[in-house]
Amino acid sequence: MGQRKRTSEHDEQADGRGGIVGWAIALAVVLGLFAAVGVAVVKILNPGGGASDECTAKGADGTEVRLDPEQAANASTIAAVANARALPQGERAMTIAIATSLQESKLFNITYGDRDSLGLFQQRPSQGWGTAEQITDPSYAAGKFYEALVKVKDWPTLPLTEAAQKVQRSAFPEAYARHEPRAAAFAGALSGRVPAGMTCTLTGKPGVATAAPIRDALTDDFKGALTTQSIGEDTPGTVTVRPGATDRGWVVAEWALAHAKTLGIREIAYDGKVWSRSDGGDGWTTAQSKGGKSAAPDPGTVRIRYAD
Repeated sequence: MGQRKRTSEHDEQADGRGGIVGWAIALAVVLGLFAAVGVAVVKILNPGGGASDECTAKGADGTEVRLDPEQAANASTIAAVANARALPQGERAMTIAIATSLQESKLFNITYGDRDSLGLFQQRPSQGWGTAEQITDPSYAAGKFYEALVKVKDWPTLPLTEAAQKVQRSAFPEAYARHEPRAAAFAGALSGRVPAGMTCTLTGKPGVATAAPIRDALTDDFKGALTTQSIGEDTPGTVTVRPGATDRGWVVAEWALAHAKTLGIREIAYDGKVWSRSDGGDGWTTAQSKGGKSAAPDPGTVRIRYAD
């Protein structure tokens, strides 16, 4: 799925026109400032740095953890693949996989890496993980990770870093552990165990969207679990999903939220809750408080609105 590839990063550069003397003076001033003043300096250097797009989940200790929408979309694909495969200890599997990807690629579907490593998990074609094209398909990559994970003896009870290392065989086997709290928070929401556990704030207006890319992405990520018969369009501008399994409704709803930016989704409703892009900062709210087309979907149906 091409919307989840990242090939470059933005770099910020300081203006060096002040010369050596100017820089020396500026450095002395900065070093003498309090932390509060330092924040003000950052804002001056980044005058356009206002609100940014982000997705937030709460950890078990109440701490909020964040991913940007591209990372969240990839995490939701990882969760969807685990759910579709009905993996035992599915949330634990998601946590291990998300933490592994955070370490290997920062949850970006990158097209480069050490030697021939590629994708979310930096899998290597030369090591039998698949072709380069396959590995850079997030749903395929997640599936291959899980295939290897479930072959690890006692993987659900192993420390996360040990389970991940037995799959990845990394040169830095202890590195996965530091990502566990953030991965666990998002896995709790993306697995559906914590209803409405993730929310996203998206700035700007969505682009023109159609039903076909949403349906295609759903069937790709939930392979076999969602069929064309379970995905419909009961009113113009909406896609409806009947998840089937009782534990899949919130997985689909949060998946749609994580992909809202790339798929042009404006509103999602499920289980009496509604998220609207126009006021995404409010998170999931009760359906009765919304007047949108998706405010009162049929019980057990996820309604995804992509057009006004």
